[in-house]
Amino acid sequence: MRIVLCYPVQPRHVEQIRAVAPEAEVIDAGQARVAQELPEADILCGHVKVPVPWEEVVRRGRLKWIQSSAAGLDHCLVPVVVDSSIVVTSASGVLADQVAEHALMLLGALHRNLWTFFHAQQKRQYVRQPTRDLHHSTVGIVGLGGVGRRLVELLRPYRVRILATDYFPQDPPPGVQRVLSPEGIWELAPQVDSLVLAAPLTPQTRGMVNRRLLEQFKPGAFLVNVARGPLVVERDLVQALQSGHLGGAALDVAPQEPLPPESPLWQAPRLIITPHVAGQSARRIDEMTRLFCENLRRFLCGEPLINLVDKHLGFPRPEHRNYEQWRWGKQAG
Repeated sequence: MRIVLCYPVQPRHVEQIRAVAPEAEVIDAGQARVAQELPEADILCGHVKVPVPWEEVVRRGRLKWIQSSAAGLDHCLVPVVVDSSIVVTSASGVLADQVAEHALMLLGALHRNLWTFFHAQQKRQYVRQPTRDLHHSTVGIVGLGGVGRRLVELLRPYRVRILATDYFPQDPPPGVQRVLSPEGIWELAPQVDSLVLAAPLTPQTRGMVNRRLLEQFKPGAFLVNVARGPLVVERDLVQALQSGHLGGAALDVAPQEPLPPESPLWQAPRLIITPHVAGQSARRIDEMTRLFCENLRRFLCGEPLINLVDKHLGFPRPEHRNYEQWRWGKQAG
């Protein structure tokens, strides 16, 4: 058995994986060698950021399982993989704390007008400007996966009214007043003071925040994207900011990454940009390796896998979105 790793592991992580599967060959390929090693892999764990020969991989029929080291699966759910027998599991929930924390930070920065004060500081101007309250506002969340649900928990002390959309609108988490189906975003947009995108990138969500939807926002509303850049149409967001209809926006993800210098987003007013750092954590690789080792044990024993993905949907169904259940159950034990 050949296990190919494509995330930034250290030697101790490789040894941790080898301890679970001592008969396997574990290869730390990284981005530089993943395309070369993948056709001969039985298992892939990582987040592929470079072109790989997926058609050749599927044609050979050796790869049995992909454990994504990211919650987003657009890097590996290409059509040929979706139509194959390859099992895919996600890292949904592994970075939920960090990404939800970053989303909350961006919401606070928008409401407290921090971009104005940062610019004033650079000019040595000590000038008071109006701010707004996150407390008692209405927040919309698009996607109630690991990040969306964790953000709901973080927002509770702010006494906000929370509306949401999700592919599975049943059984909303405590604190959410109402959950609509994905099409309900058109009903939700006019009601919220800020909208947070926490949905996966799929053919249905690509470009979902476009000019028509932005026109439905309340004048002065905020937009936060901690999901994937292509959920938002860049030129339409820039126009909504330039016109003043949108009160501000904060993006941790961009339509193209790295964001090129010529992108109009750099010059858009009232826009905060962070360079896809919401998931950064000192514990990130440790937590990802812990999940992979548990799923590897289950894979070898024929047990149900954590975060099993419905490849046609592009994310786990609720009954398989069980990272948190395993995480806290394991700790309790």
